[in-house]
Amino acid sequence: MSGALTLLFALSGGVVVGNLYWAQPLLDDIGAGLSVPAGLAGLIITGVQVGYALGALLIVPLGDTLARHRLIPAIMAVSVLALVVTAVAPSYAVVVLAMFVVGLSSVTGQLLTPLAGDLARPEHRGRTIGTVASGLLFGILIARVVSGFVADLAGWRSVFVFAAVLNLVFALLLARSIPRMPASARVGYGTLLRSVFVAVRESARLRVLILLGACVMAVFTMFWTGLTFLLSSAPYGFSVTRIGLVSLLGVAGAVAAQNVGRLFDRGWALPAIGAGFALTLLSMVAAAFAGGGLAVVFLAAAVSSVGIQSVLVLVQTSVMAIDPKARSRLNTALIVGNFIGGAIGSTLTAVLWDTVGWPLTSGAAGVVALVGLVVWAAQRRRALA
Repeated sequence: MSGALTLLFALSGGVVVGNLYWAQPLLDDIGAGLSVPAGLAGLIITGVQVGYALGALLIVPLGDTLARHRLIPAIMAVSVLALVVTAVAPSYAVVVLAMFVVGLSSVTGQLLTPLAGDLARPEHRGRTIGTVASGLLFGILIARVVSGFVADLAGWRSVFVFAAVLNLVFALLLARSIPRMPASARVGYGTLLRSVFVAVRESARLRVLILLGACVMAVFTMFWTGLTFLLSSAPYGFSVTRIGLVSLLGVAGAVAAQNVGRLFDRGWALPAIGAGFALTLLSMVAAAFAGGGLAVVFLAAAVSSVGIQSVLVLVQTSVMAIDPKARSRLNTALIVGNFIGGAIGSTLTAVLWDTVGWPLTSGAAGVVALVGLVVWAAQRRRALA
């Protein structure tokens, strides 16, 4: 796993995970262009998320049995086709269906991460996985910003043409660069999927790590969804582009993720997970008591991103260390848990925002962070040691 290949994996993962976020700033434009109300346009994002969750469950486990130098470019090719269909779609229904397929096929970042773990030297595994994970985080942060700029220049359809070209370029690069590895033992597809649930049932450590990942993902979605509501409402009235630029505060977390894997390599993952939860909790408390001061909120955004992304990377690296022969399946269980946590977080925010506003919404995110910290403290010796 050379430095160049690690960088390619990180960039490719960022491009692929960006597929989930290109449409977020464009919902008003898409709705206007297809003559549908904003509420219906919002279902495009739901379709992408549902597709991604199904892809994580149904496709990612195949990484443990199929040749990944063929599997990963092939799935990315499906993303390219789905993005092209989105760009030329004549109707709202076609856009929703195409974006569902985009979500379903945008799981290759979750195939690249376990592959990086397989290819890396044991003493560098945490650092390598952390670097690849940071690429995914950069993709999440940058896609929304780039999407707004490209749409302003050439319209919303051009964004998906741009994304299709990016995916095609990196699919070709990966097809040429992913090492050919010996074939794994053949396992029936049904058996493969069942083994994901068997692993969760039989491993207390895996269950605790999934719970920690779900907690921190819930905090992430609660904070950033609430922050979007805060900035777009009075008295601030930020535009979509300005809100997208604010999300770049999360770059601090992506940079931290690139280096936090070294802590795993040194055997410090367990205390670092606790420290990440503590940092996240303090940031949520600061945001809740910030009043109308955006400076404090923005600082909390930057600091919490370090805590949140550090926990996510260390939890993911710890999960894939449980069984090297089943990294993709273990990663599937974790990602599905993260998705559930994120869905719960976004739902809580939607419910809380209209009734209690920013202080108690960010305070509720702090409560979820506290739950994660308590679980970590209670299980660190029994299940996580």
